[in-house]
Parts: sequence; structure tokens; C-alpha cells
Amino acid sequence: MPVFADTRWLQSLAACAFLAAFGPQAAQGLESADAVNRADTVNRIVGSDVRQEEARTEPQTNKIITAIERTRENIGAVRKTSKLDTVDIVFLTDAARSEGGPPPAVESKVEQHQDDIAELRKEIDANALLFNAIDSRRVLTEDVLAVEFDGSARIVIYAAARPPN
Repeated sequence: MPVFADTRWLQSLAACAFLAAFGPQAAQGLESADAVNRADTVNRIVGSDVRQEEARTEPQTNKIITAIERTRENIGAVRKTSKLDTVDIVFLTDAARSEGGPPPAVESKVEQHQDDIAELRKEIDANALLFNAIDSRRVLTEDVLAVEFDGSARIVIYAAARPPN
């Protein structure tokens, strides 16, 4: 019987230690984490500053077309990306489906490179950092038109979408 009593004592000690470490204080930490702004939570998860801006397509047309034309080479970069300082999401509000889609010049490039863009979207879906970044701003992968890398620490994601309210 003494062995059984020693085992019970050890189990009780372990349970007390567990509760002390992960008891009410840890639960309170989880509650406050839920109360934190969704964007701040995502920034902590991906370790990147996720920013957004709204833009009209026309002034950005050349940049967007260049990014679309570089989609094939950007697919490899997306695949290899695991850390970025900044993720900029540019909402091309006038190119959203609800607004009739991208202007003809951009739509033509999207159609020309549709296979590459489809592959880019799959890579974004498979990349935890980028998927969580766009998901935090409620961007659907199918709305991504192109990405543009600015060095190794920043990416710009062009999305034909309206920002969440």
C-alpha cells in the first residue's frame, strides 16, 4: 500500500503544478487574446505588418499589368516566402466583381495569364503567412490579381475587391 500512496501523492503534486501553470491566469490570457483586434492577432501570427489601402485601378494600371506579367516568376517567390516585414494589400475597389470587374486593359492581361494566376492563387492558399494575411482582411484568394515583391521583406498583393466594412 505505501507505493500506491506515494503514487497518489505524486499525481496530486503534478495536478497542482499543472493547475498553477495553466489555471485561471492562463484562461484569462486566452479571453483577452480573443478580445484583441483581429488584425493585431494576425500580425502576431504571421510576424508581419499587414496593411491595406484602397485604390482605383486606372492610376495603378501599369504597375498591375507589370505584376501580372511577372506572375510566373513570382509563383516561385511566393512558394519560398516564410517571413516578410510588410504585407500590403491594395484593394482595387473599382475592379471588384460587384463593380463589373477589372478595366479592359487589366482584364485582358488576366485572361492572357489565367493559368499562371490560378497557380499563384494556389500557392497563396498553401502559404500560411500570405493566406492568413489576406484572410485577416477578408480577401478571397480568387480576388487576387497579382503580387509584387519589393525586395525580400515586402509584398504588395493586388486584389479586385472591396475592403470589409
